[in-house]
Amino acid sequence: MSAAPPYWLLAELTYRCPLHCAFCYNPVDYAAIRDELDTAGWIAVMREARAMGAVQLGFSGGEPLMRDDLEELVAEAHRLGFYTNLITSGVGLTEQRIAALKDAGLDHIQLSFQDSTRELNDFLSSTRTFDLKKKVAALIKQYDYPMVMNCVLHRHNLPHVAKIIDMALELGAEYLELANTQYYGWAMKNQRQLMPTLDQVREAESVVRQYREKIGARCKLLFVVPDYYEDRPKACMNGWGAVFLAVAPDGAALPCHNARGLPGLELPNVRNASLRWIWEESPAFNMFRGDDWMQEPCRSCPEKANDFGGCRCQAYMLAGDAKAADPVCARSPQRSRVDAIIFQSAGEVNAQPILFRNDANSRALIAGPK
Repeated sequence: MSAAPPYWLLAELTYRCPLHCAFCYNPVDYAAIRDELDTAGWIAVMREARAMGAVQLGFSGGEPLMRDDLEELVAEAHRLGFYTNLITSGVGLTEQRIAALKDAGLDHIQLSFQDSTRELNDFLSSTRTFDLKKKVAALIKQYDYPMVMNCVLHRHNLPHVAKIIDMALELGAEYLELANTQYYGWAMKNQRQLMPTLDQVREAESVVRQYREKIGARCKLLFVVPDYYEDRPKACMNGWGAVFLAVAPDGAALPCHNARGLPGLELPNVRNASLRWIWEESPAFNMFRGDDWMQEPCRSCPEKANDFGGCRCQAYMLAGDAKAADPVCARSPQRSRVDAIIFQSAGEVNAQPILFRNDANSRALIAGPK
């Protein structure tokens, strides 16, 4: 089927990262992916995407600041007319680098925190970065960027939502994304340790509503409920291959962040195919476009034009079939699997240690059980 041009390009410049977050969406086998695109390769991708009509460009990772050529890539993106966004932990964002990025034309910086307390922030990332992040937040304001903060939520920090909002206000944030953990990659490996209870989610929602009424337009608060606690699936990526195109560090083109995890999906690579062919003609990007692929109850559901059947990766992880209805949907035959996970979350936290994202754990997961 014909496809509209991609609107949003995500350049995952590297899987290298100084943090080791337990909820990272990067693939758990990232340690096997080391052959990063060089500067010329990324510039070619950006030029092709812009020629196709892409207008927004996110620089992500891993930690994109680990690329020495980030400033050069930002400058080229600015020259091409992209609106650019740096998605960062803040580690490596010195005053020298933020000044260079400003000169290069970077439009937007999104800074992540793990919690409002030093102890939990540093535990969840397995680093000592809380104080550094606060300094970076001050630099972002100093260089006249809008303060855009992100904090991934789960059972360990949901009770701190009020304090997280207070911290954001103290730092001058104009926008705070409170995104509950979505269970892919490393988060799926830690699902039992991270899944919140229903009471935690509802209490956090209430707190956010109260703050919205209190602070008005001072800071926009976005609260993203965990998929498992909804009875309708989200329109994942606004539809497969509809507006979003990601390119991984090794050049693999992805219709969504977690597409590497789908079996039988042969991902095209920008090293040996044009971006236009990848977007318009490749089997991977056409696999879940439209509704011909849908099974019941999605095929006859009146909501399919709004939610596109939900998330294909979630369908595979929970139902074992990427073409199945997203099991978070109340109409899915596999909804009971989600309900069982929610029921389990009401009990004690799993005693198994949290599996942090790092090279050693990635290599162990690649090798499998001994």
